[in-house]
Amino acid sequence: MKRVAVFPGSFDPFTKGHEDIVLRGLKLFDEIVIAIGYNSQKNKRYFEIDYMEAKINETFANIPQVSVLVYSELTAGLAERIGACAILRGLRNTTDFEYENSISQVNRDLNDKLETIFLITSPELAALNSSIIREVHKYQGDVQKYLPYAL
Repeated sequence: MKRVAVFPGSFDPFTKGHEDIVLRGLKLFDEIVIAIGYNSQKNKRYFEIDYMEAKINETFANIPQVSVLVYSELTAGLAERIGACAILRGLRNTTDFEYENSISQVNRDLNDKLETIFLITSPELAALNSSIIREVHKYQGDVQKYLPYAL
């Protein structure tokens, strides 16, 4: 049986930190579906969702075990619909853990066959944060070194 993980997020933008989690996750799973979600807590995206979907697809064009989709539903429901056995998440720090732990508990309650797997961010990428990257980009700073694709 194929082990499929879903890697959900708003990915606004998708960073080298996200890429690292996907590549390391491929050591644990046969397939990873990067799921770009509409976050109801965020009113407006900085990068258009279609643009980010194309850039992530470009990033993993040579890795057929990685696919990208856009979704607007509960992550636990998406995971069940696509046959995923796990949700893959990256943790930079204890603040991330507190937030992600609560979400993983609810996802498990909604789908008791679903596990959440946390990977600790590689140290050299731990400072990356999509919010900071957006702010630097907004004021014409160079963000290219933080992204696995050309803007």
